[in-house]
Amino acid sequence: MLRSSVASPSAPYSFLSCRWSFLPKPAASVRNFSGTLSDHSCSLSYLAPPICATGYRAIAKAVGEDVEEEKEVGGLNFIEVGYITGVHGLKGELRVKPNTGFPELRFCKPGRRWLKARILGKETISEMELTRGRSHPGQKCWIISFEAIDTVDKAKQVVGSTILVREEDKPELEEDEFYSHDLVGMRVLHKDTGILVGKVANVLNTGANDLLHVKRYSCEPSKGKVNLSDSHLSETDVSGQFLWIPFVKAIVPDIDMERREMIITPPKGLLELNLRSDMRSKKERRQMEWKLRKRLQQRFTAAKKILQEMGHSHLFDGFSIGDKGQRAMLARHIADLNLSLFQHAVRCVEASSRRLSLFDFVDANSDLLLKNALMIPYKYLRDSVYPEKNDELFKEGLRLLNNSKAAIILVINDDSSLGMVSNELVLHKLQQLLADYQSFLKFGEKCNEIPFIMLTSTGQTKPIEQLLVDNDYFGFNAEKVLLLEETRLPIVSKSVDSKKILLKSSWEILLAPTGSGGTFASLLSQKGVDFLQEMGVEYVQVCSLSERSAFGSPLFFGWASSCEAKMALKIPMNTKEEDNYDIIFSAEKLRMICKQIEALSFQAIPEQHEYVEQVDGEWTKVKPSSFNSFRLHCSIYSALKLCSVDEVCVMQVLE
Repeated sequence: MLRSSVASPSAPYSFLSCRWSFLPKPAASVRNFSGTLSDHSCSLSYLAPPICATGYRAIAKAVGEDVEEEKEVGGLNFIEVGYITGVHGLKGELRVKPNTGFPELRFCKPGRRWLKARILGKETISEMELTRGRSHPGQKCWIISFEAIDTVDKAKQVVGSTILVREEDKPELEEDEFYSHDLVGMRVLHKDTGILVGKVANVLNTGANDLLHVKRYSCEPSKGKVNLSDSHLSETDVSGQFLWIPFVKAIVPDIDMERREMIITPPKGLLELNLRSDMRSKKERRQMEWKLRKRLQQRFTAAKKILQEMGHSHLFDGFSIGDKGQRAMLARHIADLNLSLFQHAVRCVEASSRRLSLFDFVDANSDLLLKNALMIPYKYLRDSVYPEKNDELFKEGLRLLNNSKAAIILVINDDSSLGMVSNELVLHKLQQLLADYQSFLKFGEKCNEIPFIMLTSTGQTKPIEQLLVDNDYFGFNAEKVLLLEETRLPIVSKSVDSKKILLKSSWEILLAPTGSGGTFASLLSQKGVDFLQEMGVEYVQVCSLSERSAFGSPLFFGWASSCEAKMALKIPMNTKEEDNYDIIFSAEKLRMICKQIEALSFQAIPEQHEYVEQVDGEWTKVKPSSFNSFRLHCSIYSALKLCSVDEVCVMQVLE
């Protein structure tokens, strides 16, 4: 019942240049051999040990963040059971630091063992014969003897080696007992909220009960993690990356080995205690909080100056009333505004810039587009049976998907087609789409390894997170799934002289989605572009949530790749509807568009909104009877102006 899956500390060999001439022939030699599974078992007890912040910090220093994985060498899978720390006596006996829950079995019972060591920079595994062993309580270690080692000099040559046994020699466990390495990687869910807290990164024994070292999901796009933190925790709280959870029956009542999930019922305050007791000192945490406040203050100060220059000083009237929380909410609203995009959108509207539609582009360039055009029935986008001429396209697309060279961005916040419907309908459509794709994964062994980004509205994020958890991410790798929130811009008044920003309340700015073109702004501001680049993606599909989507279609990706296109457009044959868009970008072109987003066009969409304003020093709610405001809207097809016609290919889909 000891610490699990923790890499043994390395120790130098006594004779780096020597050969193990007395040892049998190595079972295998492996370069960069990172380790094996540990041999610990954990049992669920019924009494939780007391835990304090200082204890967590002490434990955190002793445990690394990486988890060793099972390795197959010479056809055998090995388990790490101990580490040779030194020589004992004059007859070649060795001191062993145990790394197993079964020390008597591993160090007293004679039989075959294996030694893993590094010689001249190369990992080797050699078979040995254990002859006897005994405990050494005073030193908290075990004394063992090997058949081939009978002198001090020979014993010194294996100091620093790791002792291994075959994975198949694991003892049978009783009910409510688990091997530590079987727990590593399991998802941890909160029973009351159903929210995914994180995954088990390690297991540690403290003497009384085991502790689960749980890596908490955070909102860092560069790591490809999904923001699945508890809803009651603040942004500052979730910056702590790890939790310590006692592995006891009262807190971990249910473990599903098949689904690789465990349910926790943490006592009130346990998760908050963990987050406060992270590896950083109190001084470091205060410094981090101070930096976050300073950055917010800097953004607010810069935004305030720009807004005042634009004639929007009325936004700051709310600071004269309200409590501390309300004033803080207004400050964050102002600091979080994408003012460069807002200024560009207002300039487009004032200049009455012409909207570039998909079908205007196709009609104007039909002759050139015919050179790179494919007409195909819709069923071929989802089936594995194709006409012979399209078989190579399917294989090319499948190659991209299997090698994680393709990514999908699903835009779920389409303001025109889904903005006014319930979350239940959105979730139903999403579940149907992803379930269909899950059944489609059989065409490619690694199609579930593609990077997958979902762009959602603020109110949809939590339900979508839960949908993913409940359905095991629909076969996708959770480490490659990223949720981003839509980019929103202020709604402005319908005024000839000025576009005044409207307020929802004294402390809230009235915001609206920017349309499908806001995808580029969201990818840039929330580091989605960096995420895709780190994944080594070559082609990115951006599509809306539609029943006729070519979501993850190998044929569509294959067509874009074969044409070496910067943009591939899927065009429905019998409709002029642009809401259900489906576009593939080369990763290079997508990065370029995101960095040149101010070249895209915005239009003013007339709408009717209630708002508040100050009249003679009193806050008044205005209820209009007709269109009184504009929403600043950008279509994803505005990106066509940043791409020459010869870089575009078209797939025309027949119903």
